Amino acid sequence: MPRFFVPSEGFDEKTVSITGDDAWHIARSLRMAVGESITVCDPQGYEHGCTLQRITDDLVVACVETSERSASEMPFDVVLYQALPKGDKMDLIVQKAVEEGASRIVPFVSERCVSRPDGAALQKKCARWQRIALEAAKQCGRGRVPTIGAPLSYAQMLAEAAKASVGCFCYEGDGTVSLRTLLGEKHAPHIPSGDLTSLSLVIGSEGGFSEREAAAASDAGLTLCGLGRRILRCESASGFALACISYEFEL
Repeated sequence: MPRFFVPSEGFDEKTVSITGDDAWHIARSLRMAVGESITVCDPQGYEHGCTLQRITDDLVVACVETSERSASEMPFDVVLYQALPKGDKMDLIVQKAVEEGASRIVPFVSERCVSRPDGAALQKKCARWQRIALEAAKQCGRGRVPTIGAPLSYAQMLAEAAKASVGCFCYEGDGTVSLRTLLGEKHAPHIPSGDLTSLSLVIGSEGGFSEREAAAASDAGLTLCGLGRRILRCESASGFALACISYEFEL
């Protein structure tokens, strides 16, 4: 069933209004008819089963028949903080992070980042990443579209990531615990049942993080985590870690 994401202001009691490109898509590309069904998702993560009532190129109005919490969302917020990689690697990282359950993706700059776009170039990239997130959310059946956060400095990233219930700083050096140890119920008594409401996952760019950056992360309250015996590329690490989190808490 076709899936669309509509802002809160698009809902009015028992109807929902769809405008812009999505209305055109329903009317022209899908050639849908009055009486057919679609799924509409709101920003709060609810899915609404809707029946089309009115269709034009600019506006589609549908009647809300059913509403329920999306079953495709993680049981808590998982925010991916990704150091900017080279080239178009971030496109793939965003796409897969959305498929694997991240609720938000925040780019940041670390010491070893080669890519350092700014100004109009960075705004253009962020807009592209948000479009990729939208398409990925539609494809994989998400209940909401993960947002691409404003790019942060390293210090800003640490301050924000440390606010989560659990902060995972993925690091290849010494002094780490395994992600399994951090997340596993038997090995993590510091995460009482029901207290895990958010998780931050920090991934480096090519070359990972320096010892100084790792020390700063630890001082900020993040846990230095290892991702196994093999060194992962920056475009693989986030997907691997998110899959581990999904296995621990969803499967």
